[in-house]
Amino acid sequence: MDVYLIIVVVLFILAVSDLIVGISNDAANFTNSSVGSKAASLKVILAIAGLGVMLGATFSSGMMEIARSGIFHPDQFYFSEIMIIFLAVMITDVILLDTFNTFGFPTSTTVSIVFELLGAAVAISIIKIMNSTESFADIGNYINTAKALAIIFGILFSVVIAFAFGTIIQFITRLIFTFDFQKYMKYFGALWGGVAITAIVYFILVKGAKGASFMTPEALEWLSSNTMKVLLLSFVSFTVFLQLLYSLFKVNILKIIVLVGTFSLAMAFAGNDLVNFIGVPLAGFESYREYASDPSFNPDTMLMGALNEPVKTPTVFLLGAGLIMVVTLFLSKKARTVTQTEINLSRQGSGSERFESSRISRSVVRHTVGVSKFIGRIMPEKVTRFIDKRFDFQSYRKKLQNPADASSFDLLRGSVNIFVASSLVAFGTSLKLPLSTTYVTFMVAMGTSLADRAWGRESAVYRITGVVTVISGWFFTALTAFTVAFLVALVLHWGGVIAAVTGLAVALFIVIRSALRHNRKLAKSSKKDEFDDKLTLTGENILHKCNTSITEVVASVRKLYSSCLVSLTVEDWKKMKKVKKNVDDLNQRTKDLKYNLYPTLRKLEEDFIETGPYYVQILDYLREIAHCLKYIADPVYEHLDNNHPSLIPEQIKDLNMLSAAITRFYDRIEIIIRDQDHSNMNILLAEQQTILDLIAKIKKKQIKYIKSESIGTRNTLMFLNLLTESKNLLLYTVNMVKSHRDFLMSDALNNGS
Repeated sequence: MDVYLIIVVVLFILAVSDLIVGISNDAANFTNSSVGSKAASLKVILAIAGLGVMLGATFSSGMMEIARSGIFHPDQFYFSEIMIIFLAVMITDVILLDTFNTFGFPTSTTVSIVFELLGAAVAISIIKIMNSTESFADIGNYINTAKALAIIFGILFSVVIAFAFGTIIQFITRLIFTFDFQKYMKYFGALWGGVAITAIVYFILVKGAKGASFMTPEALEWLSSNTMKVLLLSFVSFTVFLQLLYSLFKVNILKIIVLVGTFSLAMAFAGNDLVNFIGVPLAGFESYREYASDPSFNPDTMLMGALNEPVKTPTVFLLGAGLIMVVTLFLSKKARTVTQTEINLSRQGSGSERFESSRISRSVVRHTVGVSKFIGRIMPEKVTRFIDKRFDFQSYRKKLQNPADASSFDLLRGSVNIFVASSLVAFGTSLKLPLSTTYVTFMVAMGTSLADRAWGRESAVYRITGVVTVISGWFFTALTAFTVAFLVALVLHWGGVIAAVTGLAVALFIVIRSALRHNRKLAKSSKKDEFDDKLTLTGENILHKCNTSITEVVASVRKLYSSCLVSLTVEDWKKMKKVKKNVDDLNQRTKDLKYNLYPTLRKLEEDFIETGPYYVQILDYLREIAHCLKYIADPVYEHLDNNHPSLIPEQIKDLNMLSAAITRFYDRIEIIIRDQDHSNMNILLAEQQTILDLIAKIKKKQIKYIKSESIGTRNTLMFLNLLTESKNLLLYTVNMVKSHRDFLMSDALNNGS
């Protein structure tokens, strides 16, 4: 059996997997602007992006040379060594991209493939040098350092350029149109659309067509000699066409720009990034064809100089890859996770933030505020007032009446995002530079959000932390890709077939495990605020929301409290670790409810304003209840984790009694909330007092144990803390039930019943 033919087949199997995990990450790059601005329904956006991907796939042919000879000199490597490099790269790429997708971080498929090729090639180069008379100074004979450095520099330079262009163009565009851009569309809308779409046509058709597999030399020559005519005709045609659409049919020009831009960016993505997924397998395929062309070739002595020759990739391979990406685009849930990361960092307005503040972000904001104040002092007051008026989002938001307008950012910013990003990526593609689509689109989005004043004093520290985290992840991508590919190549070289099979099995295991983990994560996140997309809330809606929140928390507290005490009494550290994690999740859930308080109350109808304070109070108590449970779980986990002394039998007996009593207590509360019947409130209060008396009695026993030295310091601190927080838990819970009763009475009065 030909082992190298098997390797080629495996490379293509990995290519399919890589296409799936790769498009899951990169889909965010060309759908964020249209999804964030709600330019159309998600299905329409994905359909348009899918068409762009299919057409753009045929533009990738010229980029495939990067995988063959862009990073290393193939004429210095034997066929067997080349196949090891390619296999190491694909195994590493699948694992790396899938890991980033699972955690929702937009990483760069370009950077990963470049540094994986570099890492694997360096590993094999070192082995060759060690087995020869050469020194490590001769590694330049194997690695195409000049081209590799040019690619890396181009990627990093694109980050700065993308951020700068996004910021400047968004500032100018917003200055012209303001947030209330609709009233300016009849004057400048068609002109802006003509400029944007013409630029897209120029960079995609005129520049990007050079790498298309279907373009003939004659067609390319005609395009090159008639560039200005094509641009002028495009600008006039699109401007007139858009003006007619607006004047006659009141078509939203910005939606057209965003959707055309989505198509073009998806096309540019496929033209630029397809090499990241199938370039290596195709290079492996070409290598095998060269090896199999002559039976006398020895894989350990055959140099692969043939890879230096330009090869036109068959269109059928490109279309097949495009089809796989389109199917994944519609089915991948991980793509939605990555998309939300970028949209949350660039959205207009505050709310729950995914990232916490950091020392770096606080320092940046502090210095920026100082610079802003200095500029404000030296700038003429009239200019400052004019700019502030043009960028006044709050005044515009008060005019919003349509729920569709409540998007993460408006169509104007979406059009700038997609116009600038697609132009930059397509231009880089035309120069055969594998620019990172992720870096370009992300930094453009961050630049436009900065220019749009989306990073206000209320959210800036969290957004900057998010940006720094994502950018740090990019550098981590490069380091990880190089290191892992380096190690995998070494293992494959020394371990042979056994190492290859093991590597594939590990890759498969990681992908399956991360998919299961991601599904669990999605299940938790699906419990988000169900009223995010509604503009107003009625008493009935908010009552349902309130009852659902209380029921979820009460059920969780009952289960987690009991599990915590059981874990403590039987000293089950593993179970307690899970309990602690679930308590943290509950704490985050109540925190999210509090963060959603502002948008919820803002959307509350005028007739139900009186119910607002009670809803606020209920959320406060839910938050305190979650805190109490955390203050119980953390010390218990620490006690078990540090292997501190066990509880004595008398303590275990007391905790079992307490756990049973509190379980019955929460059962009664769940019935009260479910039936919305507070007539048995006196019974609940009596039951609460009974449990409080039990806690007081257990505390007295604890003091006796201390006096008799039956227990030690660690036991005492943890146990007394548990009793104190259990008491607080009961008090906050009863107060929450009382607030729920008052909330129902207030709602009934508002409804006149």
